[in-house]
Amino acid sequence: MAEPFSVSVTVRGYETDILGHLNQSVYLQYAEHARWSLLQAAGVTQDALISEGLGPVVLETTIRYKRELLAGDETEVTCAFSWNGGKVYTVEQTIRKTDGTIAAEFTAVGGLLDLKERRLVADPRELFRELAAKPELFGL
Repeated sequence: MAEPFSVSVTVRGYETDILGHLNQSVYLQYAEHARWSLLQAAGVTQDALISEGLGPVVLETTIRYKRELLAGDETEVTCAFSWNGGKVYTVEQTIRKTDGTIAAEFTAVGGLLDLKERRLVADPRELFRELAAKPELFGL
């Protein structure tokens, strides 16, 4: 199995709470950044999705906080799609400090929304395969 897609993120001071820890809501932003970075690296831009009348949506997210992150910490945020068939897919993500310490783990359930019909498309896997220049980044 190939290594999951990842992006580097440095924790910025303004993202921390009064205790000096990365604010819990920012973990979600890092995960979102990694997902959009994967789409862009695969050749699926926001403009391309909109022109096709599609929008990725997150239906559920579970976060397991493991270790604190502090201002200046260097991290890698991974992103790996799993295809279960049907209208939804799963995205597994990890935020890991460069020393290997896992700070957080995410499991998200997503889908592709038909922006006109306001319903999930029947086969998001096939649409990502068609839209992507590098479908292998989606595990396809």
